[in-house]
Amino acid sequence: MIIEQHVLSTPRAALPYLFSRASQDKAPLVVFLHGAKDRGQDLSRLLAWGFPRVVAQSAPLPYHWLALQIPEETTWPQWKHELFGLIDDLAARHGASEVLLSGFSLGSAGTWTLGAEHADRFAALVIVSGRLPEALDDHTLGALKDTPVWIFHGEQDDKAPASAAAVAADRLGALGGKVRLTLIPGGDHFIADAVYGSSELQEWLASGHELPRAAERETAKAAA
Repeated sequence: MIIEQHVLSTPRAALPYLFSRASQDKAPLVVFLHGAKDRGQDLSRLLAWGFPRVVAQSAPLPYHWLALQIPEETTWPQWKHELFGLIDDLAARHGASEVLLSGFSLGSAGTWTLGAEHADRFAALVIVSGRLPEALDDHTLGALKDTPVWIFHGEQDDKAPASAAAVAADRLGALGGKVRLTLIPGGDHFIADAVYGSSELQEWLASGHELPRAAERETAKAAA
């Protein structure tokens, strides 16, 4: 799939980003927030693995796809204004039917925060190898009760324990959220290739994103 490389010029910084057009009209826009090690000014870091590499190596996909790159030593909420402006511009220009948000590690913390604080913006969230930020109280998290959230986590993750992912799923489920937790047997922190390359997830991203109302846990059939 062809991935375009661009730079978003802002008063604070020039932000590189990747964009791929959907294979059809009226498609969703899937936005990916990268992890800490991929911050900087080098888009080849993003393309080397995980969701960007899956998109680059795929046939045309039934959704538009965006990955912005943020500067070193910063976090996603710090670039909310720039990110949302870019999302709105691309969604309008390409007639996106809805916007989905996904993140890996640091990007998952950003996905939790931006998704909960602006739940009206996103049709669904995908959390990969991430922690639920402690700053999110139940009132803010409860805004996601009508937003499907699919959490993926490696059972052997030594950077963000799987137990914390289970707690996050249970907490959102208790608030009435539609949440699914998929544990990857033997998976460590770096499960992004397996997760984003999953045909089940790829189909779900382009579908109605239905999940059960209460928290559901499962173990993936294939190890990362």
